[in-house]
Amino acid sequence: MQSLNPSGFKDFFLKQYYPKKSSFLMNKLRPLHNSYFSMLIILFLFLPQLSYATVYKDSLGRDVTLRSVPVRIVSLAPSITEMIYFLGLGDRLVGVTSFSSFPKEAQDKPKVGAYTDINIEKVISLNPDLAIATVDGNKKEDVEMLEEAGIQVYVINPRKVNQVLDALERLGEVCGVTDRVKTLVANLRERILRIGKAVENKGNPGVLLLINVKPFMGVNRNTIHNDLIRLAGGRNLTGDRSITYPKLNIEDIIRERPDIIIISSMERGRDFEKAGKELFRWPVLPAVQKGCVYSIDSDLIDRAAPRIVNGLEKMARLIHPELDWDEPR
Repeated sequence: MQSLNPSGFKDFFLKQYYPKKSSFLMNKLRPLHNSYFSMLIILFLFLPQLSYATVYKDSLGRDVTLRSVPVRIVSLAPSITEMIYFLGLGDRLVGVTSFSSFPKEAQDKPKVGAYTDINIEKVISLNPDLAIATVDGNKKEDVEMLEEAGIQVYVINPRKVNQVLDALERLGEVCGVTDRVKTLVANLRERILRIGKAVENKGNPGVLLLINVKPFMGVNRNTIHNDLIRLAGGRNLTGDRSITYPKLNIEDIIRERPDIIIISSMERGRDFEKAGKELFRWPVLPAVQKGCVYSIDSDLIDRAAPRIVNGLEKMARLIHPELDWDEPR
């Protein structure tokens, strides 16, 4: 192909895009400096591509720029993995962290280390167009190293149940499935509203949630667990502790006089049995007297993911067993 000098390119451009007025325009524009005109041509050609980029604000107020809808996503936490599958985008996941066990398909995805210790080299090798991180778990320096490597990182920070739903909506927008996520989240919000109506004015029994049994460990008000207890119609007995996850001895538990004890465990049978042997030795506990010592799957209440609503429904039934939960509300 014959190369064009600046003047020839200018004439070619005008004839190509403005054929009817090209003679007039060429006569008017020929006095312009060639380099100036060439610059205008370059801007004309490339501005459409630049304007396609979209800037999103993440939960930390950071700008995350995406040139197109992300199709190669790395999840940097198990909760985020669940979110992406919930949005119906599991096929876009090219990497997940260890313990990304739900749904089952996630277990077959390439692993990029634990969410507290991301393998930066592995993430880079997967060539993602987006990595999604969480404040509660991922290290700030890991996020910074990924960005230095040219990888866009979108950070979420859900601390309450409704904030999980807000994060889902933002991820749906970032991933180009806005209409779909609106429908999915509307269903979750309706389920939460149904629980709220059911437990309204039904009292607030004192709840001791134990997320660990050796040692016993509760949760304070700065946790998503506290929000679950509140929404389920209970009162978190360790909510006022200054430590996020306070260690408790049996004297502390007796002093709190819990109406209900809920034990969160990844190995429900084994941990519940251990805790039960210790707690049932103390019939002075109201929860023991009433037989209100229960276990709950930790995945349902520990992960800021869509299944948190399942955890809320389960917890509401444990805190308010007197209600007829089979009736539509």
